[in-house]
Amino acid sequence: MVTRILEGKLIDSLKNMPVVVILGPRQVGKTTLALDLARTTLDKPIHYLDLELNSDLAKLDDAESYLRRYENQLLVIDEVQRKPELFPVIRALVDLRKRNGERAGHFLLLGSASRDLLQQSSESLAGRIRYLELNPFSAMELHLNDPLGFNVEKLWFRGGFPDSYLAESETQSQDWRRDFISTYVEKDIPLFGPQVPATRMKRFWSMLAHYHGQQAVLTEIAKSLEVSHTTARNYLDILQDFFMVRQVHPWSGNTKKRLVKTPKVYIRDTGLLHSLLNIASFDQLLGHPAVGASWEGFVMENILNQLPANWTASYYRSSNQAEIDLVLEFGSNEVWGIEIKKSSAPTIRSGFHRACEDIGATKKFVVYSGADRFPMRGDIEVVGLIEFLGMIAKAE
Repeated sequence: MVTRILEGKLIDSLKNMPVVVILGPRQVGKTTLALDLARTTLDKPIHYLDLELNSDLAKLDDAESYLRRYENQLLVIDEVQRKPELFPVIRALVDLRKRNGERAGHFLLLGSASRDLLQQSSESLAGRIRYLELNPFSAMELHLNDPLGFNVEKLWFRGGFPDSYLAESETQSQDWRRDFISTYVEKDIPLFGPQVPATRMKRFWSMLAHYHGQQAVLTEIAKSLEVSHTTARNYLDILQDFFMVRQVHPWSGNTKKRLVKTPKVYIRDTGLLHSLLNIASFDQLLGHPAVGASWEGFVMENILNQLPANWTASYYRSSNQAEIDLVLEFGSNEVWGIEIKKSSAPTIRSGFHRACEDIGATKKFVVYSGADRFPMRGDIEVVGLIEFLGMIAKAE
């Protein structure tokens, strides 16, 4: 069993906050983690509701009356985005319990949609709620779980969803990912409300995969799908809200240079990316034109998932091709410029050096697929992914 890095934060939150929300994509292990930890952490009974079940959803027709029956219990409510009107009721019950001396561990809510889509909860439960995000398996947690046996190439190719990563064969992993994509567009997204034809959304998702690591040209995609630019933008927002896509925004510091202002788009899980691109084997990936972009997205996602809340992330690109894959800023004046390379013998273009001067980078790194650490000209440190993630943890 892989130890999830989120466990410590969840235990602390259940002991100190009335309401805790775990957000993340479907099939990432939210329910298993929540129930296992709640049973071993809290000295109180647990009552579980799954709002994907019509029988459980019907129990909340009169939510206040039903939920009041479970005083002095932890109520775990799964797929809470299906009933957003529940949050004002939860606020009233939390306040009632606090008056009766019950300070923390009232509700544990699980959701497969982003915090933005659950905005009602933050409005209704301000000061009473903490959000945590559970992502697919990361390189760091797998490495910590099994330092000698961890295979970064397996995680990169299969992605981090537990059923894909832990599948007994490549065929089973690929079948799971294909089924996951089909289920998401046919069932999961429509369940929340967005009424998008499944075949069109799947085509959009596949077309977006070809822009992985680039600025998505939505006008071209919209034209191919025979929809408006606004509709294509809406499709992109839906996939982002459901944790399938990440947009990395351009650096916005002070400079006199003309900068690219469009976000770069990444399919967050590289296993899904490879399925969308019909890449069926690791050898095929290594020979595919998207191999560099795929590695960049894999490294990017692992870094951003571990990034402390007080750090900001962006990319830099000017009109004269000065470019940095990832800019990390934290503290009073720390600015890290990061280039991501698949090659075991990386080379750096002059545009990276110019870009680092533009942003005033205090440190410059190349994160590559090897494990050794060594310097390059221009005060650049070349470092492997696991070591770089450790550097972020130490710099917090």
